Order: sequence, then C-alpha cells, then structure tokens
Amino acid sequence: MKVFQSGISWDVVRKKWPNFEELFFQFRIEPLLMLSDEVWEQKAQDPKIIRHLAKVMSIPKNARMIYEARQEHGSFSEMVANWPIERITELWEYLKKHGDRLGGNTGPYTLRQMGADTFILSGDVEAYLRNTGIIEGGKNTKRSMQAANEAFCQWQQESGRSISEISQIIAFSTGDNRVM
Repeated sequence: MKVFQSGISWDVVRKKWPNFEELFFQFRIEPLLMLSDEVWEQKAQDPKIIRHLAKVMSIPKNARMIYEARQEHGSFSEMVANWPIERITELWEYLKKHGDRLGGNTGPYTLRQMGADTFILSGDVEAYLRNTGIIEGGKNTKRSMQAANEAFCQWQQESGRSISEISQIIAFSTGDNRVM
C-alpha cells in the first residue's frame, strides 16, 4: 500500500485498496509470481485500481523479494522481526536494493505499517538531527544513516521508549510538524 501512497492521496489509495486485494489474489506471493508481464500490464489498466504502470509493476518485483527472503529466513516477517534495531537503516537499504519503489521513506513507512520499530526521516526529524549535529551532509549517506540509527538507539536505551515513538515525538515537537 505504501508504494501506491507515495505521491498519491492516501485517502484515494485506502478507498481503492480492497480492489487491489481482489485483483492481486489478496497479495499471495505464489500466484503473483506466476503472472506474465503482459498480464501485469493488462491488470495495470483496470479502472478499479490506481492505473500507474510503474507502481503496479513493483508488485511482482516486491513479491519476488518477499519470496526470496522467505526462502532464506523462513518468512519475510521473521526476517524483519529479527533484524537488529542497531542496524535498522541497513534493512531500509535491503528493501531499496532488493525491492522496487521502496527507497526514501517508503521503506521505513512500510516497515512501520508492518509493526517494525523504526524511525522515519521526515523533514522535521532530519532538521532536528542536523540542528543537533547528529547528521551532516546528505541524509541518505551511509555515514548520516549510521549516525541517525546510533542516536535513535541511544535515545531508546535512555528513555525506554520505542524508536517509532521517539521519531514521532521529534517529528511533532520540532519544525513545522510535517509528517512527510
């Protein structure tokens, strides 16, 4: 769902989501992997869903990523649940590298929707991390990501709160309170 919400009204996506589930076999992995590119292109034209070919074509690519993670880790959910919080930004990189359209904040939003404890580098959180000297340069550099991850882990240990909670507290306590 998060892939489709990127750049599109979240409300529109939520309203159409039952149609996606119906058209794409409730997102069961095996049936999705058996469809040809031609069938995917045909499904992408269905007026009951958001007709965005690139986003629709991300479904089989992400299904493949989930399938391969399941082969290696028992299940994709287990892989996510067992991923060390101290390296959560490496999981973001995994999603970006092995999935499709899961870069930027889409990967972290997807993880949070799954129930994973992660932070979101929203504009306000990024500004806070910059103002406090935790990150410098590009927010997506390996150095900045590691510094942010370390800071959130330290705050988690100090406060006893989840990283998701800390991220939300920062986002709503500083800046313009932008969620995106």
